[in-house]
Amino acid sequence: MSQRRSDRKDQILQTLAQMLEASPGSKITTAKLAANLGVSEAALYRHFPSKTRMFESLIDFVEATLFSRITQILNEESNQLERCKKILTLFLVFCERNPGITRILSGDALTGEHERLRGRVAQVYDRIETQLRQCLRMAEVEEGWRTAIPVNTSANLLLALVEGRIAQFVRSDFGLLPTRAWDDQWSVATSGLSVPVPSTS
Repeated sequence: MSQRRSDRKDQILQTLAQMLEASPGSKITTAKLAANLGVSEAALYRHFPSKTRMFESLIDFVEATLFSRITQILNEESNQLERCKKILTLFLVFCERNPGITRILSGDALTGEHERLRGRVAQVYDRIETQLRQCLRMAEVEEGWRTAIPVNTSANLLLALVEGRIAQFVRSDFGLLPTRAWDDQWSVATSGLSVPVPSTS
């Protein structure tokens, strides 16, 4: 029974994500979601106490997916700037493959929803930015270079570049892919990012 319940919850979340993708810019109500699933709204509430909790479950999926893979990147890649690129590339690829969920990450789908959802999304970005800062700080210790501007500002700049591409993806109704020309933009954005650590001798 519990497995069937879990499968049903997954089906609800998958349908919600599909509806967010299929109707860019529109608000998804529980009535529309229930109709799409062919069930009553009461049936939805047997699995989720509210639509807010449905959105939170999708954000849970984002966090579990991204941060498990970020851990893998950190284990497999030692170059700090390459770590930053792979982390942000992972984020862009995830958004490209999950357009409906990307509407949540961009805030587009959260208009009129519970305020705590914005806090949960902000937490995702904050965790990524924190990881970028850690990588950039380690570069000075391990690789003999530091950022040309303060580490916090540098990490924020890199994240802002990705946030902008995600916003364009949503604004274009998913037509402008976030990974398009990403390598070229990364090269330009980071070409002046690093400077050698001054010798103390």
